[in-house]
Amino acid sequence: MSASGGNKAIVAAFLANMGIALAKFVAWALSGSASMLAEAIHSVADSGNQLLLMLGGRKARRGADRAHPFGYGRERYVYAFVVSIILFSVGGLFAIYEGVEKLTNPHELDKTWWWLPLVVLVIAIGLESFSLRTAVRESNLVREKDQSWVSFVRRSKAPELPVVLLEDVGALTGLTFALLGVGLTLITGNPVFDALGTVMIGVLLVLIAIVLGVETKSLLVGEGATPADHDRIVDAITAGDEIEKIIHMKTLYLGPDELMVAAKIALNADKPLREVADDIDAIEARIREAVPVARIVYIEPDIYRPAIDPEPSTDVFVLKSSD
Repeated sequence: MSASGGNKAIVAAFLANMGIALAKFVAWALSGSASMLAEAIHSVADSGNQLLLMLGGRKARRGADRAHPFGYGRERYVYAFVVSIILFSVGGLFAIYEGVEKLTNPHELDKTWWWLPLVVLVIAIGLESFSLRTAVRESNLVREKDQSWVSFVRRSKAPELPVVLLEDVGALTGLTFALLGVGLTLITGNPVFDALGTVMIGVLLVLIAIVLGVETKSLLVGEGATPADHDRIVDAITAGDEIEKIIHMKTLYLGPDELMVAAKIALNADKPLREVADDIDAIEARIREAVPVARIVYIEPDIYRPAIDPEPSTDVFVLKSSD
């Protein structure tokens, strides 16, 4: 994912959420709707999340140093994980608390401004739809052909677009819950519907936060190349006639746009050192051409010895076909 693509989606979401939050607070202050307060806090949390994502992207661009020889690319994962915690605590738990409080101590909405929450919610749905449209358009630039949206969110190594997508989908769903709760309360005069809508918003935010937390935790722990990129790397290594086989290979994402590849390859024992060096250079060039994010490549030449190099259960073990 290009940084500019993610930033466009983040900025669009931030501007939409700031405007929406202000309007929701005004509607809550005038109507007393619990759903409007929950949605206002939700929008504030989302705005803060987008600022954190932009901050994480900025910090991740720092160059490598002695303390962090592989750079700071994983800063983006750290801030995405913090976003999931904020969404869970500030957005979800507050909405659940507010909804339960209004269920136990219900109060009617102020009928003087009965129309304002509905107007704000409809406008908010329009603005969130614009934000979601931007996120979808930017995601389609990097989403693989025929890849489902669930797979994109789960497999994406860049956290910004999945986070914004889930936030926007959650926001639109939450706005629908709020619209139903406020609408039914205004129609029936029963404030329970408004409180139930608030609880539903909170539960929704908690579920989204859990999904985000699980996915970003996996990235923080360290994920390897996708199956498709893994196969491309193997094909790139074995495409030439330099090696006899791949003894084993490991990959690791050091950041959303930086993949490390480490492989031990079996070469002919009689090859001179100069030829071995040229072969490794050729293999590295093919890997980077096949998978551009494979920016750090370590190739270890060796001689295959079955008794010393048993086949690992999780690593690559590829025989070269004879001509």
